[in-house]
Amino acid sequence: MNTKIFFQLTCLVTKHFFLLFSSSSQIIVMAAYGQTQYSPALQPAGPYTPYTHHTQGYSMPSYSKCKQTSPFYSQSQYSPYYNSHHYNSPYLTSSNISPAAITAPLAYQHPEHPAMMANHSPESHTGEYHPPPSPTTPGKEEGVPTRRGSDGKLRGRKRVSDPAPPLDSDIERVFIWDLDETIIIFHSLLTGTFSSRFGKDSSKAVSLGLWMEEMIFNLADSRLFFNDLEECDQVHIDDVASDDNGQDLSTYNFGSDGFQSPAGAGSLCLGSGVHGGVDWMRKLAFRYRRVKEVYNTYKNNVGGLLGSPKREEWLQLRREMEVLTDLWLTHALKALALINSRPNCVNVLVTTTQLIPALSKVLLYGLGSAFPIENIYSATKTGKESCFERVSQRFGRRAVYVVIGDGAEEETVAKKKNMPFWRVSCRADLEALSHALELDYL
Repeated sequence: MNTKIFFQLTCLVTKHFFLLFSSSSQIIVMAAYGQTQYSPALQPAGPYTPYTHHTQGYSMPSYSKCKQTSPFYSQSQYSPYYNSHHYNSPYLTSSNISPAAITAPLAYQHPEHPAMMANHSPESHTGEYHPPPSPTTPGKEEGVPTRRGSDGKLRGRKRVSDPAPPLDSDIERVFIWDLDETIIIFHSLLTGTFSSRFGKDSSKAVSLGLWMEEMIFNLADSRLFFNDLEECDQVHIDDVASDDNGQDLSTYNFGSDGFQSPAGAGSLCLGSGVHGGVDWMRKLAFRYRRVKEVYNTYKNNVGGLLGSPKREEWLQLRREMEVLTDLWLTHALKALALINSRPNCVNVLVTTTQLIPALSKVLLYGLGSAFPIENIYSATKTGKESCFERVSQRFGRRAVYVVIGDGAEEETVAKKKNMPFWRVSCRADLEALSHALELDYL
């Protein structure tokens, strides 16, 4: 085969190959662009279904609100009492912080329209309100071995079977508490401060505050002689005890003893002190003695003091307030119990509320076991500095005093007297206080 023929054959083969390749490419291209733009498998997704958040019946809010609305103190700011080690709270678990009696709040009912649900009462077996059980630190037992302080004295927690409380002169550490907005939430409910700070329903908060206010003054008037004693307010329950002759009061008729004179007993009590004759002063002392008896008898059985149906109303109110305030009182009670469990430590209450309404508050908020009536002082007439001085005189200069409160007055007095001050601005401060107490840094 000559070169010319070979060349022609080569060209012919190359041409057919090129045509074949071009045809195949066209088929492929046409197949690619000739079909619909999106195959069924590649159809664009439709609009996303909005995520529905299933809220729980009750949950603990984060501490961010506390940080935003009030100073939140870090461990370094508690350096005199806190260790430097970081630790996470063992308390805030869903299994132990939200018992069934609290997580399912009852429908709010005003006392004028009591529609109680007895089956929800956590007190059905005991006849008394019990807050949710205070969370305990895992691994810690009730009786913790004692340790020696810098002065060589044994310190530690008291066991349940300990004998009578120590004498005032034996007390080594005194915790002086403010009441409103520190241990309990009351006044800020009425003013709307609590609801605005912590994002709560303001109308519900005011309603609960008014309901509690009504119960406080009803109890004070009906069982604690507040109508007689409002103008005869005392700092301490025993301030007029020296005028008491010890007469048996079991059959004494307070309503007809002439204490409320025609001119009005209030005129006898105006001014800085109590004024009146010996007989009238004795009747005044009788009333304070009976108040003391009522407090000591019913401090652990407030439901029995109220009677039905007030007891059921009170139980519902307590549950509602604990839910609204995120278990504020429960955390305060935990700190109070930790202090009471220690030997030679004591809780003292100094409040600007008048003494009789203060006692009514203490009972209705379930604080009777935390504060013996002898440890409650009213600063209404004298101011907190005078009360602090009385407390320090009672327990002596050798005791260490720690002040716990939310207000400027107690903080100023504490600094003036060189007493450590623990500010309570939100619930997290109470939790931090319990941590410090459990680790023996306070």
